[in-house]
Amino acid sequence: MSESPLAFYIHWPFCVSKCPYCDFNSHVRSEVDQDQWREALLADLAHEAALTPGRPLSSIFFGGGTPSLMPPQTVAALIEAAERHWGFAPDIEITLEANPSSVEAERFGDLARAGVNRVSLGLQALDDAALAFLGRAHSLTEGLLALDTAQTSFDRVSFDLIYARPGQSLKDWEAELRRALGFGTGHLSLYQLTIEPGTRFAALAGKGELAEMDPDFAADLFELTRATTKEAGLPAYEVSNHARPGEESRHNLTYWRYGDYVGVGPGAHGRRLNRASFRRKKPENFLAAITRNGHGIESEDVLSPAVRASEALLMGLRLEEGVELARLAEAIDRNALARLRKHGLLTNESERLRATPAGMLVLNSLLAELAA
Repeated sequence: MSESPLAFYIHWPFCVSKCPYCDFNSHVRSEVDQDQWREALLADLAHEAALTPGRPLSSIFFGGGTPSLMPPQTVAALIEAAERHWGFAPDIEITLEANPSSVEAERFGDLARAGVNRVSLGLQALDDAALAFLGRAHSLTEGLLALDTAQTSFDRVSFDLIYARPGQSLKDWEAELRRALGFGTGHLSLYQLTIEPGTRFAALAGKGELAEMDPDFAADLFELTRATTKEAGLPAYEVSNHARPGEESRHNLTYWRYGDYVGVGPGAHGRRLNRASFRRKKPENFLAAITRNGHGIESEDVLSPAVRASEALLMGLRLEEGVELARLAEAIDRNALARLRKHGLLTNESERLRATPAGMLVLNSLLAELAA
């Protein structure tokens, strides 16, 4: 175990229904052969482990889709196999994304006994009308009961909210956010509603039935969010993620710090051995690849030093801590860097490149200009 640790991502592709804002690799199926899927994921896991021996896992993340629909026995089997193949670093973080339905909340105790020690709960809103607009299957009452169950079952709890919803005022969002902060979790993921191509919301927007948020007002909401969470002791450590010191998502920090991670399951990405791996997205195609090849990989590409530097830039500037300049090599346009520093959008003190608060407001544009 002399090499640096790995993060491990497992994708469960199934959902009860498709939310209108969601562009993730999620699928609705009337029936799922749980035994078949457990064996397929274990086979995919074993393939990745054979490529990366001797590197303990620092984190495991069950994402989706809706991984809280996985039988706890499957979660336990995957955790046990991961420990057997790789070994665990001390204090490993094992996160599972969960929907706050009463059916899934009933499994929280079993999931904790399986080894999950952190849950990320998809509350998404603290208002029944907003939940209906977002296509969520749970009510506010049901969501808050699930949150209470999660806080009893797991060592660490995070939950998601979506803001910048149509008709939402600064006052509305501040009240909702302060209520959320009052629940006492150590981590919040707060996302502005975006209209993603291929979603139901995109179709509505294309017909003029759904308007996107005014960018200036969205910026006001963003600044209010950061100020309010900082005041409450959960400052932003990434564009959309806020935590008490020490409660940050270690798994996601591996992505943003451009560390190595392996991914299994339909549509999962990986970055290991200076290669990018991508699994087949459609569940049926993934299963066929497992049967044919023993793994679900659709493509695997060597990452050149220039590409790795560019990806480190794209990920690292999302963080408040920024990214080491030494990692960026020729990924940045030095003239653009000087210009953006002059405008107060970037700083590179202590050999780290960081976006300033003003830069965070226009991060996508900033990255496009900065990339060589």
